[in-house]
Amino acid sequence: MDQAQKTVFYDRHAALGAKFVEFGGWEMPMEYAGGIIQEHLSTRKHAGLFDVSHMGRFLFDGKDALPFLQHVLSNDAGALAPGESQYTLIPNENGGAIDDAYLYRFRVDDYLLVVNASNREKVWRHFQTVRGRFDRLDMTDQTGSLAMVSLQGPESADILRSLIDFGHLPEPRRNALSIAIIQGSEVLAARTGYTGEPVCFELFMQASDAPAIWDLLAEGGATPVGLGARDTLRLEAGLPLYGHELGKDPQGREIPIFACPPSRFAVSFSSSKGRYIGRGALERQFEELRRITDRRFTDIRFLFRRIVPVAMVDRGVARAGNAVSLHDRQKGWVTSGTMVPYWKMDGPGVSSRPTEHTGMRAIGLALIDSSLGQGDVVSIDIRGRKAEAILVPGNLQSDTAPYARAILYGQPA
Repeated sequence: MDQAQKTVFYDRHAALGAKFVEFGGWEMPMEYAGGIIQEHLSTRKHAGLFDVSHMGRFLFDGKDALPFLQHVLSNDAGALAPGESQYTLIPNENGGAIDDAYLYRFRVDDYLLVVNASNREKVWRHFQTVRGRFDRLDMTDQTGSLAMVSLQGPESADILRSLIDFGHLPEPRRNALSIAIIQGSEVLAARTGYTGEPVCFELFMQASDAPAIWDLLAEGGATPVGLGARDTLRLEAGLPLYGHELGKDPQGREIPIFACPPSRFAVSFSSSKGRYIGRGALERQFEELRRITDRRFTDIRFLFRRIVPVAMVDRGVARAGNAVSLHDRQKGWVTSGTMVPYWKMDGPGVSSRPTEHTGMRAIGLALIDSSLGQGDVVSIDIRGRKAEAILVPGNLQSDTAPYARAILYGQPA
């Protein structure tokens, strides 16, 4: 802990009584005085404020910036107009993920890539081995100079809008970007996030300006949220975490990129990308995915297991590494699992609103045999006891702004 780096918001966290943990080489708040459950619920009903300055931020410019990014990333960076962003992956030649990332094009001439804190140095080294082929490329690590915060939840737009002196919010669509001025500071704003919230922003500003902007957001009504609730929120939304749903499986084998459902938004086979790193392996995985979708399971060499959301039916909390079985035959493992809180809703369908009442439910993600599908009931070994769980399409409905809604299985709303 003594050698861990601290973000520019460390003093703010300490003043709020945060419990700190070492994460990816950084000393980060796990939770504040209100606790993980309260922080999760505040984000879903109001707005959560997250310090994500521990994540890596690389800036690319020069005439070879786009060709370089097309070669090292899985998505089509050439499809981004200024003011747009995209989820992407950094593949290796075998079709596994070195990391997952987000690429932002705030301006015409440069690109900003955000990578996971724990993978920052690994990704930087990987890029350095490739960049020699691209003479007109400038690549800088701006992790220390450019701070990053995340503002997520139904009230986020109102909070942020009230602070803007010049400029505007990004258009109300996922991945839209804008540039605004808040109290004299330039703020790069993106409609992105890691919570499943339909109203979401990630903000970039100079590190020297960042603490004052944090204060304004908190004073505007956003609740500071630590890593604990950040994890329960992303798990409820079914979003991958490197080292769990991407990287290595519990047997030490590489998880193919297309085993993780969000990859379908992050891999492009456009001819404009050329033969980028891992393209051949990803094309083979994609062909297997087509066969699996058609329920044809012959010659499935790469995607014999895939990541799926699960909801517990029996009592018990699934944890990463728990075995998943069907008819007493192991079919895979839980990759992430926990209890998450949710707001009980009142009213029909998408017009429903959160009540003052909450519940708890046990959910997870699992890497299981590709022949299993939605609706299958499996058993999860929880400390030697078999507990039933159901494979589900998802545990959160995120397309009904302004509120994300829990999808419940076998329990009252």
